Amino acid sequence: MKMKWLKMPALVAAALVLGLASPSWAQDAAEPEAVFDAAAAVSESAYAIDNLFLMVAAVLVLFMQAGFAMVESGFNSAKNTVNILFKNMMDLCIGMMLYFVIGYGLMYPGDGGNGWLAFGQFGIGGIGADAAEAGALAPQVDWLFQVAFAATAATIVSGAVAGRLKFGAYLIYSAIITAFIYPISGYWKWGGGWLDGMGFYDFAGSLVVHAVGGFAALAGAIVLGPRIGRFGKDGKSKAMPGHNLPIAALGVFILLIGWFGFNPGSQLAIVGKDNTDAVMLIAVNTLLAAGAGGVLAMITTWILHKKPDLTMAANGVLGGLVGITANCDGVSNVEAIIIGAVAGVLVCAGVKLLDALKIDDTVGAFPVHGLCGMWGGIAVALFGSYDGCSSQAIGEYGNWVAQITGSLVIPAWAFLTMFILFTILKAVGLLRVGREEELRGLDIGEHGEEAYNGFQIFTTN
Repeated sequence: MKMKWLKMPALVAAALVLGLASPSWAQDAAEPEAVFDAAAAVSESAYAIDNLFLMVAAVLVLFMQAGFAMVESGFNSAKNTVNILFKNMMDLCIGMMLYFVIGYGLMYPGDGGNGWLAFGQFGIGGIGADAAEAGALAPQVDWLFQVAFAATAATIVSGAVAGRLKFGAYLIYSAIITAFIYPISGYWKWGGGWLDGMGFYDFAGSLVVHAVGGFAALAGAIVLGPRIGRFGKDGKSKAMPGHNLPIAALGVFILLIGWFGFNPGSQLAIVGKDNTDAVMLIAVNTLLAAGAGGVLAMITTWILHKKPDLTMAANGVLGGLVGITANCDGVSNVEAIIIGAVAGVLVCAGVKLLDALKIDDTVGAFPVHGLCGMWGGIAVALFGSYDGCSSQAIGEYGNWVAQITGSLVIPAWAFLTMFILFTILKAVGLLRVGREEELRGLDIGEHGEEAYNGFQIFTTN
């Protein structure tokens, strides 16, 4: 009996060993399938994270529309506030519909493009990766991000022509630039067109987005002419202060926040160490350039006018953001500060230039987006290292020939096409409101409503 009990532990141990061994063999047999499933799960998770990252970035860029609306309305007269807000809203509403129907297909025609002008498809189509892996974009989120950029390019003009442009004329302009002008020049670079082929580099749109809007704004301001009372009989500039600087300052902060979708989002992915490091560098460079632009604009106006100017410093912040947008992925933190600082000075110089030429750009859209956009493109050739620039990149720096070409051709395209459009609208009497309506304010004349009910100087009688 004792012998039996002594043998029991040995039998139990043997059974346990056999029992454990058997599941182990089964697990080993199924291991390849388990590993495959794990790899697929990791791939799909990376795909989801990258697409979520881009969707959040797109929402931030769309939020910039609120920033533009606040800056433009704050820098303008109270009697035109409804008109400005309405134009910004329609930029987004009309623009997104037309970019969906035709603009996206013009900007991203696929492999069949000829380098200058091509058309891929109506609507979103199948552009985007079909594999669920890191760095692959769902076609829907790709369009969402791109349409936010298109709306930004269009709305830049709104502030420059405020206070005297007919609402209907603005809707025509907004439709044309979103459906045709912006997508065509966008194709030249981002859609794989001729500028991309020669090595032109614009990471997030100093030229493709901002210079297009800035030079379109210049064309509109020239054809429209200045606001009544903007320049005296002696030709000297007369200040026409904005009605709500707190709102304008809030708009600048909103734009600054939105720019963290604009620039970091243009990396298009965040999964993986290289992508994560790039996104963080881009974010820091964006902030540093904005700060440098604001500081240098403040110092410049302080020296020139003996007092620091809030509006100029605010535009300096925006100018720094525009200047860093083309090159934020390839420059160091110190170089970003230099780029932003130069942009801040350019904003002040651009405002002075417009005054000397008697061009009335109500909010400084051309100095901020036009001049600083060109500067951003040129800065690519001066600073940093751009591995993705092209095989034609010269040393560590950008391709000088390509950068100068793109920095001249894209602004010229926007300026000439919009100058022709505004001239045609003027010739047929659709461009500018009458003198009485301009003095009274476009809110009442164009829309029959007030932004601040009961505070309007002019009545309907």
